[in-house]
Amino acid sequence: MGRTGVLLVDMPMLYDEVGGKEFFVRLVDRFYEGVVQDDVLWPLYPDHDDLAGARERLTLFLIQYWGGPTTYSDERGHPRLRQRHFPFAIGELERDRWMLHMQAAVDECATDPNIHAQLTEYMTNAAQHMVNR
Repeated sequence: MGRTGVLLVDMPMLYDEVGGKEFFVRLVDRFYEGVVQDDVLWPLYPDHDDLAGARERLTLFLIQYWGGPTTYSDERGHPRLRQRHFPFAIGELERDRWMLHMQAAVDECATDPNIHAQLTEYMTNAAQHMVNR
């Protein structure tokens, strides 16, 4: 089943197009390189000594969203992204800083123009959706 609930037959998923899990691990690692140096975003992460959990959750979510294994939902249930992020004050500044680091990761990791465009569109929409202040 595709993200829209429509059965996809012989249609490659982005997960497969990028080579699977390792692409998303690289993407998330690159993203967090920026986050840990960001004076706006870094304070939003409660456990500065261990980002492994945050990295793993984002990686698994992106893998699942883009057509890979459903490990994220198997372990955590429905993503409920907005609800899960509500305890954190996310305004336009936080959205823009998140997008700055995510776009840098996409720019570095997604060399195929079609994949780059798909990721950029999704990340832009997701970042806007998280704004709660």
